[in-house]
Amino acid sequence: MKLYASLLLAIAACNGDGVVPSQQAKKAPTDLVQENRDAVKLEDRDIDLYAQRNALRLIKSGTGVRHQMLRDVPGDSIRTEQWAKVHYRMELLNGDTAYATVRGEPESFLVGMDNVESGLHEAIQHLSPGDSAVIVIPSYRAHGLIGDQDKVPMRSSVVYRIGLVSVTPDE
Repeated sequence: MKLYASLLLAIAACNGDGVVPSQQAKKAPTDLVQENRDAVKLEDRDIDLYAQRNALRLIKSGTGVRHQMLRDVPGDSIRTEQWAKVHYRMELLNGDTAYATVRGEPESFLVGMDNVESGLHEAIQHLSPGDSAVIVIPSYRAHGLIGDQDKVPMRSSVVYRIGLVSVTPDE
């Protein structure tokens, strides 16, 4: 009986294919790195196509975050550890709105510190109060592999149409 139980456990551990999990084929780390590079290239192409469809001239940072100023008011740009009060609409590349502020009710976040996309922390620092911009953030600087588990699907680039209402120092 013990032999029978041991045999059943061994078969179950092998996922029914007769191969112990430690012996199953594993992808080499270099294969995974290449797959990620390929995914980034595809996402980059999708962002380029989005820019073409929407006649945008996006400036690309070294991290892949892109922006285009729509209104550029003279003034000092916001910096890390300052509060940004913004109006925004966050969209997916297909144009669907994921989130937006309520008209007349801007939202605030602490630049470089709050729980918003790292790409937004980077791009907002190009704006001064009164400015507005289009900011396109690739998934790896936005919600990543799993999305936000609500309105942003996995591996989705996001587009912010954002206006910086005001800036206040860290309080």
